[in-house]
Amino acid sequence: MPEKITAENLLNSLVETISEKQKSGIFFEEERSNALTSQFNRLFGRQKPVHHLLGGGKSADILLWRNKKISSSVLAVATAIWVLFEWLNYHFLTLVCFSVVLVMLAQFFWSNASAFLNRSPSKVPRLVLPKDLFVNISLTAGAEVNRALGFLQDVACGGNLKQFLVVVASLWAAAVIGSWCNFLTVIYIGFVAAHTLPVLYERYDDQVDGFASRVLDQLQKHYRKLDSGVLSKIPKGKFKAKKHA
Repeated sequence: MPEKITAENLLNSLVETISEKQKSGIFFEEERSNALTSQFNRLFGRQKPVHHLLGGGKSADILLWRNKKISSSVLAVATAIWVLFEWLNYHFLTLVCFSVVLVMLAQFFWSNASAFLNRSPSKVPRLVLPKDLFVNISLTAGAEVNRALGFLQDVACGGNLKQFLVVVASLWAAAVIGSWCNFLTVIYIGFVAAHTLPVLYERYDDQVDGFASRVLDQLQKHYRKLDSGVLSKIPKGKFKAKKHA
């Protein structure tokens, strides 16, 4: 026998429907607030992908390991150069001279192998570097140096005290690190960091952003305690404006 439809049943079903809609609405509001919070807590306030922030070109592909063969080859060459100069104590002039000697020996045997093997003389390929390579390197290096100088001048003259202190602290930290090791090691550390930190951040950006936001919150809390307990109690002098006749 089907159940009879009574006023009590209609009232119960209506109450259940309203409660389900309220729960779903709250759920979607929580999801929306979490999405906004995660977007707001991005590291350094970034709103664009990491690939776009790194330039979006081939250099960004190499730093983010889009092509693992090229990225690993670049990192291996940098590591080999660092090992030669740091661990094996090679000097730049010594390495250049040894490399030239090896190339000359290879060309010598190539050009004289026909006499030993009774073959027609083979033509040795000429090693010629294009002029545009050096022009592009100099233009790129000059543009980057000018951009860095412009940035430092903007920070020094812009009037943003927070940014000025951050840049000064970064330069001071670089100077301290440079006193611990030589210039080549500092460059190699920066090169390895550029090839590891961006790709790790791109893969674990949510965890890094959450950790950074928690650290910043703790720093702000400690600063508020310091401000309320010490800084606010420091007497401030009152300067009266001088009256000019």
